[in-house]
Amino acid sequence: MNTEQNPDQFRRNAKGHLVPVDKINDIDRLRDDLVLDVIRKVTALQEEMSRVKADIAAEVEAFLALSASEYGTEYGGKKGNVTLSSFDGQHRIKRAVADHLAFDERLQVAKELIDQCIHEWTAGSSSEVQALVEHAFQTDKEGKISTARVLGLRSLKIKDEKWQSAMQAIMDSIQVTGSKSYLRFYERQGEDGAYRQIPLDVAAL
Repeated sequence: MNTEQNPDQFRRNAKGHLVPVDKINDIDRLRDDLVLDVIRKVTALQEEMSRVKADIAAEVEAFLALSASEYGTEYGGKKGNVTLSSFDGQHRIKRAVADHLAFDERLQVAKELIDQCIHEWTAGSSSEVQALVEHAFQTDKEGKISTARVLGLRSLKIKDEKWQSAMQAIMDSIQVTGSKSYLRFYERQGEDGAYRQIPLDVAAL
């Protein structure tokens, strides 16, 4: 008999050792039962939510195609954000498509140009800008640079020609590595009649 498939006789501990059940404290065994039972339920719920999400996405796409056909045309694909509202305006479905962005080697060219700008400018005005630049080019734990912070540098009103070249290099370095579709659901709640998102995160329920 495979002891790993008989939890009534043996259980594997955190070190990978098989331990006879009669050698495990009752409270430890009950804790193990609870955790494994809850995880089974959560895993099943996750699988069901994934299935429902795929079904909803397909239904939304089918409706968009139907709506477009009313005008003798085809819907322009999966790109773009869409809001669908119920007839009474009480409920909404929002489909948002976000691109995943990354930078190629030209980002380092931009960084070099920016460093040259800061070096050339007076010390009094460069320190604050330098702090913004260093913050923008910081990497996370995975060594990735925040696209939002880097692109935020473009909002600085700096007319210096070299700076503008750096901003163009940033834009040229952007690569779309993929996209992801997000579905969110809303209903009117409260006296103000504002739309509030229907929470699907267990922690938010």
